[in-house]
Amino acid sequence: MFPMKRLFFVAIFINKQVLSIMISRRLLRIKVLQVLYAYFKVQDKAIDKAEKELIFSINKSYDLYHYLLMLPVEIVAKAEEKISSAKEKHRPTPEDLAPNTRFIDNPVLKQIVENENLAKYTSIKKLSWVNHPELIKSLYNEIIASEMYQEYMTAKDVGYEGHKAFVIDIYSEFIANSELLSQILEEMSIYWNDDSDFILNMIVKTLQKFRPNQKTHKPLMSLYKNEEDADFVKQLFRKSIVDFESNQKLIHEFTQNWELERIAFMDILLMSQAISEVVNFTSVPVKVSMNEYIEIAKYYSTEKSSVYINGMLDKIIAHLRKEKKIVKHGRGLIGESAG
Repeated sequence: MFPMKRLFFVAIFINKQVLSIMISRRLLRIKVLQVLYAYFKVQDKAIDKAEKELIFSINKSYDLYHYLLMLPVEIVAKAEEKISSAKEKHRPTPEDLAPNTRFIDNPVLKQIVENENLAKYTSIKKLSWVNHPELIKSLYNEIIASEMYQEYMTAKDVGYEGHKAFVIDIYSEFIANSELLSQILEEMSIYWNDDSDFILNMIVKTLQKFRPNQKTHKPLMSLYKNEEDADFVKQLFRKSIVDFESNQKLIHEFTQNWELERIAFMDILLMSQAISEVVNFTSVPVKVSMNEYIEIAKYYSTEKSSVYINGMLDKIIAHLRKEKKIVKHGRGLIGESAG
């Protein structure tokens, strides 16, 4: 199985200026890396088949975005069920008869519940939490038992932004840290093993863009930012395959005191993909590509490997510049003045 490491969810302080981009280029690069790993490990190497697998994997990430976005809807339904049951007690308390409904009346949660695009997508894809009542119950109990929930429910004046902050806290404090959810997602799809942290960030960005009185058909995030990103991932995948042999030779030339066979295949694959991107994508700055692959290496290789990869790529890119094999245009020229 592909060696995966869980990425950490960091989404509490997100700039509100972030545009509605669904799949980030870092996740696209990781998707390419995963499929490349599988491609080079099998004997039947069919590029078209592997590319279909890549696109399917990306689409599964989009499924997960909608799937996790509808999770609070189920938690609210659980809260409503509890309130209804309390009123039907043989001897209901005054609190049972006149409950605090701030949670189920949260306007941001209502916007999620009433979003026509979310309902349509999940219906077509048949996405539902109906088979996982234990998860809904667990998340509900954790939320209502928390100090955060008590503060929210008893605050005098919350306001729309306060309601939104509470929903974001549900994601960052409970959904993101749910071991049961991680287990369920892993069992449901191998494509979701590394996706949840990225997708949770995308959901928080979606919520940050919510505004009061928005209509029920408010668009959610699109799969790709634009056609350029859709083309980027396909071209990166194919270029990385076509260039792999020549990139391996280049890496071997700059390997000091190490045989190529002694370098982890994942490290070779990371460096090769990085080289392909730097050489073939003229509009992507070298610094951007470098930073992206060094960050990815921290999760898909050892700490020592990321340092090693950084040093190797520095040397190889310097060589490629000298050989005039790196040509940048437009946005790709950023940081190239000293080159």
